[in-house]
Amino acid sequence: MTNWVHAGALEDLKQEGAKVIKGGIAVFYHEQKVYAVDNRCPHMGFPLHMGSLCDGILTCHWHHARFDVCSGGTLDPWADDVPTYPVKLEAGKIYVNPKPLTKGQTERHFQRLHEGMEQNLALVIAKSVVALVEAGVPDSQIAQVGLEYGTTYRSGGWGSGLTILAAMVNILPKLEHYNRILALYHGLRRVAADCSGRPPRFLMQALPNSGASIDRLTSWYRQCIEVRDTQGAERVLLTAIRSGADTRHILDMMLTAATDHFYLDGGHTFDFHNKAFEMLEKAGDELAERVLASLVPLLGNPSRSEERHSWQHPINLVAPLHQAFEALPKLGERSTEQHDELDEEQFIHQLLGDQPLAALAAITQALQGGVAPVHIARLVTLAAAERINRFHTQNDFGDWIAVLHTFTHAHAVHESLLRGANDLTIRAVYYAAVSIYLDRFLNIPAASPPTAEKYGSYGYTTDLSELLDLMNQRQQVAEAANWVANYLDQGGDVDSLFNTLGHSLLREDAEFHSFQMIEAAIKEYDQWSNITGPLANRAKRTMILALTRYLAAHAPTAREQSHIARIAWRLQRGERLFKDE
Repeated sequence: MTNWVHAGALEDLKQEGAKVIKGGIAVFYHEQKVYAVDNRCPHMGFPLHMGSLCDGILTCHWHHARFDVCSGGTLDPWADDVPTYPVKLEAGKIYVNPKPLTKGQTERHFQRLHEGMEQNLALVIAKSVVALVEAGVPDSQIAQVGLEYGTTYRSGGWGSGLTILAAMVNILPKLEHYNRILALYHGLRRVAADCSGRPPRFLMQALPNSGASIDRLTSWYRQCIEVRDTQGAERVLLTAIRSGADTRHILDMMLTAATDHFYLDGGHTFDFHNKAFEMLEKAGDELAERVLASLVPLLGNPSRSEERHSWQHPINLVAPLHQAFEALPKLGERSTEQHDELDEEQFIHQLLGDQPLAALAAITQALQGGVAPVHIARLVTLAAAERINRFHTQNDFGDWIAVLHTFTHAHAVHESLLRGANDLTIRAVYYAAVSIYLDRFLNIPAASPPTAEKYGSYGYTTDLSELLDLMNQRQQVAEAANWVANYLDQGGDVDSLFNTLGHSLLREDAEFHSFQMIEAAIKEYDQWSNITGPLANRAKRTMILALTRYLAAHAPTAREQSHIARIAWRLQRGERLFKDE
């Protein structure tokens, strides 16, 4: 009996009906039997001994979650099964074994995560993520649940939820423990919400033993996309995958089709492709068919920017782009490093100017002069980030998204070229340059940059809680940028700053584009960290300030989701939610 806890006399329990014993176990006498369950309601921790037991159903009176007192199973999917414990009766005395009959094993937490996503239950998802992270399960395994679910149960294919999940996975190394939990929770919750109420996605069949070469399949794929035939395109894509084509060829096939028309869906189409390939690199080839096929619906009816008035009037930018594409050299065998000298400052100045034809010509000249496409894409992305830094808050608030789209598209192009995308993908660099030009009026007047003269008298310290306090107030865009500029000038730790900026996002009920922004800015910062020189230093500062301004503009919010995650965290730690912290 050394493993058993004495729970008192049976006759006493008959009179009391319920009691709590050592270890937080509730013991009940019901229908001439004794039952023992964890006293904490698995939903939100309310004491179950204060509930009611009738007809074998134990009801928690806080949110009316119901449990089979015998098995612990819940009747309510938004709750969870309550652990039960073995009971013995000897000589009129009750003994309870404190080892539960149902263990909180990793497999159970994965099962609950699936159930939470199926039912779109935020608290269940949060509790599952907390339990898995605390159990030491690798982040990649937790995120893969969302990747598989999102590519299976959303008929419309890859969406914003999967993009958020991919972005959060990418920034996990920059976050401390609790923020990592928040990031995974936000990503998985948004995948579940994106799939909720939608039919599942059924894959097409590959072509039977076609034997077609990858070049022929690429041609077929582009033809299908040209006429918006997504079913034919999916069959061709699956045929290419099952024929053993390597990832590089598949990347070229899909990104070529995604750039045959200009700046599809405001840059989202290319960005979603990039995120899918990033997630596939982490998940492995076994998910290739489902992940890549989920991108095909995006090409069914996207907006094509060459059809937009702004791309043709008052300056026709479509014809010059076609001419530039015809003149592009074959660059597939070039290295990813710069060959010829490029006046980088002048190049960026042209991109940010009001002479778009000159900017396009500068890109073509640089490419023909041997400058690596990935180097040009890096500079174009820097120019796009500068647009965000110069964005004046007197603009319509919705225009933040315009400069954001340009930046995240440019970043996706940069990442794709780093991954080794082919010559035709370079066309997307031009699309980003045109979008930078079209955003020019959002910098008139330009927002004033932070200067030591501005923030020197504010008494700022390097205490990162001050930055969070600023972001507790609405529209502290300039103030937050000044604080961060001072922090950097004082030699503040950048890793700590990124973790704080991550927390400032993850505590909010953030909109989709804010998740895109933080991932793109951090990854671009890391790319510039591999380069030395004054421009690299300025570029890193630009990325941080652009991120700060965007996040400050979109905070605070109701913070419902971070509150849910906090509840899950406190439940895992055994805290009493029904009492003050």
